[in-house]
This record gives sequence, structure tokens and C-alpha cells, in this order.
Amino acid sequence: MSGYKVQVESGVESVQLPCKTIVHLPKGTKVEWKDGDSRKVHVYQSSSEQPEEQHDFYRGRTKMERNLLKPGDLSLTLKHPTDTHTYTCTAYNKRGDILMEKQVQLTVRVPQVEVEEGVESVQLPFTTTLHLPQDAKVEWVDGYRKVHVYQSGSDQPEEQHQAYRDRTKMNEDLLKTGDLSLTLKLPTDGDTDNYTCTVYSREGNILLKRKVKLRVRVPQVEVEEGVESVQLPFTTTLHLPQDAKVEWVDGYRKVHVYQSSSDQPEEQHQDYRDRTKMNEDLLKTGDLSLTLKLPTDGDNWTYTCTVYSREGNILLKRKVKLRVRVCQVEVEEGAESVQLPFRTTGNLPGDAGVEWKCIEPKPELKVHVYQSGSDQPEEQDQDYRDRTKMNEDLLKTGDVSLTLRLPTERDSGTYSCGVVSRNIWRWKNVQLKVKGRAQVQDQTGIIRNRSSSIDPTPLMADQSV
Repeated sequence: MSGYKVQVESGVESVQLPCKTIVHLPKGTKVEWKDGDSRKVHVYQSSSEQPEEQHDFYRGRTKMERNLLKPGDLSLTLKHPTDTHTYTCTAYNKRGDILMEKQVQLTVRVPQVEVEEGVESVQLPFTTTLHLPQDAKVEWVDGYRKVHVYQSGSDQPEEQHQAYRDRTKMNEDLLKTGDLSLTLKLPTDGDTDNYTCTVYSREGNILLKRKVKLRVRVPQVEVEEGVESVQLPFTTTLHLPQDAKVEWVDGYRKVHVYQSSSDQPEEQHQDYRDRTKMNEDLLKTGDLSLTLKLPTDGDNWTYTCTVYSREGNILLKRKVKLRVRVCQVEVEEGAESVQLPFRTTGNLPGDAGVEWKCIEPKPELKVHVYQSGSDQPEEQDQDYRDRTKMNEDLLKTGDVSLTLRLPTERDSGTYSCGVVSRNIWRWKNVQLKVKGRAQVQDQTGIIRNRSSSIDPTPLMADQSV
């Protein structure tokens, strides 16, 4: 099956899908164009077009030349193309046998606009030199919702979806100037989508159509485990009222709340108590950044900062993705001990319990349990009996690190520690790798372990010559 390749920009008025043949097609031949989804684009039979057979998506948008059965041109003109497809033209005889079949690969280049979340607005561009009637209707839609509607010389906010209320704007005299661009305020990653602008005549016919792809990136902050703190940045030049409320949240918990010129610790989730800080005069300076103390991989979330007016309307919104790399500890077999570090805020509540587990490889094993002010050796797995130790005053210092004695290759795996009470929940993962002891052979032929700390015999291979 031979084929053509055609490329056009989104927004062109029409495109021709070529299909030429030197074959003489007999009377009664049926010509059928289909798209890649097997929808009928255009049907020609009995010397006339058959619009009742074509898919609604293509109704009123296709055209073929007359006298198609003579050797020559079966090309199809498609108005207002917006989607990339492979179109197939097939000619059938009266019995339904295929006489000819050709494909056309149509690529509609969609302009892409890319911004970082936190900008005050983004423009989806669309300009045309086509003369547009002043009674035309302009409609921007995303996948399925009306984003902005302009008709009868003014915007029609009652027609747009509530997700876009008070967030869209189009230029004045847009039908006269041909600038049909749309401005979208406070874009978030939830606005990442394909947007289509369609211009309709008073009768409802499509005069113009264009697609624009919007991608809103979420900025990412990445730090090594063990840092004292990390900052989630957010600055704005927008003038913010002094009675505004600023709220940072993770997936579902309040991380930090600022209102009435001060922090509101009673509103934040217990997991973030004593771990967050914001700058002074933040509404005046526009620096709404959040500092998170002693982050672990348990803090890997996408954080959202929202600024509300006194009436509760959203003035500003931004997301920041935090990635704290998992702590990795490496030791050679034969070492006296290895420490799995975990430091969090001090003065933890007295009812807090600490539990270290080995979660990979399966099955999951309890490594060390601390509860009610003391270790609980009867709860730990047999493999770890008499081999683990935690610091004294761990609730007071916040240092809940675990010391594992005489580590072997069997101890390699992923360890998880949880600090839990009625008021807090903190956790962290540590990947432990215990390397097997390297073996060398001395001049006597005896195999010895290089890393052994209990073998006092000097190795000949290590002596200088």
C-alpha cells in the first residue's frame, strides 16, 4: 500500500490529502476515506457524496472533486485539521472488492507553550489574517470543558466551566484584530492539556480552528538525606493584601499556615510541628518560601502553597515537588558495627514509640522496638537479638539512629524507621549494603579475609617490598 506524508500547522483553513490513480474505476465504484480510528471521513458513491454515512466529527468539513471515476484525482480536502491521523482512501467495486487503497499520513503540528508553575499568567497564542465577521462566536475548550466563550461582542462567563471562572481573558476587538489568543491566570500542573479555539459563524459553521498544547511544569527541589533543612521556593511580585492567608499543604495535610500576620501552628498537621518556618513580612516582600527542617524521604511530596483573600478567594497558587534521596549506608562485612542514621526534632512526646523494620527483602522483619521509655527485645526478630542498640534520651534528643552489630551480607536491604505517637508520625528509609569480605592468598597459600578486625596475622601481600 503506497502512501503520502503531509504536514501542516494547527490553525490552517484546510489541507489536501492527496490520492491519485491511473486505474480506470468502473461505474458504481464506491470511494471511502477513513481515519486511523476507523471513522468514516468522506464517502462518495453513485456519482455523488454520501454525507449521511460520514462521522459527525467530519460533517461539513470535507470535499472531493467531481468526475472521480475517471483516472486521476481522488484527493480529499479537509477543513480545519487539528489532529494527527493516518487517513486511508479505498475504492470498492459493486461486489465490495477492493480496487485500490492508499494511505496519507497527516501530521498537524500543535504549538506548545511551556511554563513553570507559579507564573502569574500564560498566553495561548492564536492570530489569524482571515477576515472574521463581527457576529462570529469564539470558543476555547480543553479536552471537554468550556474555557472561555466570546459572542455578541463580549465575554460570556456564564458559559465557561467553573474551574476557569475569573482566570481567563481575551483581547479587545479580537474579531477586528484577528488576535484570538487566550490569557490563563495562575496556571497549575492541573491545567496541562490540549486547548482548542474554534470560531463559528452565526449559523454555527466552523470558520477557523486551532489547537495549542499547554504544559505547566512543577519545579522540583532535590537534596541529599541528612541536610539540616530544605527550602521550598515561592516568590511573587504580585501585591498581596496584608490580611491574606498563606497555606502550605502536602497531598492532604496542612504543612504551615500563616494568617493575621503570624504563624498558626495549631492548624498545621502534627507531622510538621516544630519543623517549618516562613520569613518575616512575607506578604510585604512576596517571599512565601517554606523552610522544612530535617527532611527525610518520608517528606517526598508535591507541596502546594495557596494564598487566599479575606473572602476566601484564591489569589495565588504554586506547587513544588520535593525529593529527598534515600539514605544509603555501605559497610564491609567484618566491621564491629554499622549505624543507620535518623535524626528528627527533639523533645518528642513521652508516648512516642520507635520501630525499625527491614522491609526489603521480604518477609518484613522487626529489627528494634522502643516503647514506653525502653527497648522491647521480645518483639524483635530472632536474627537481630542482642545485635541492636539505640541512643539514650532518644526522645529528648530526636536522634533515633540504630546501631547494628557485626553486620553480614544477609543484613543488606532496605530498613524503615517510624516514630509514632498520638501527636506525631515521622518515618525514614535507609538502604544498607554490607559487602562481602575480600579474600587474598598469602605466600603460604593460606586464604585470609582482608577486612577481618580479629585476625592479627599480617598479610604478606600487604607488606612493602
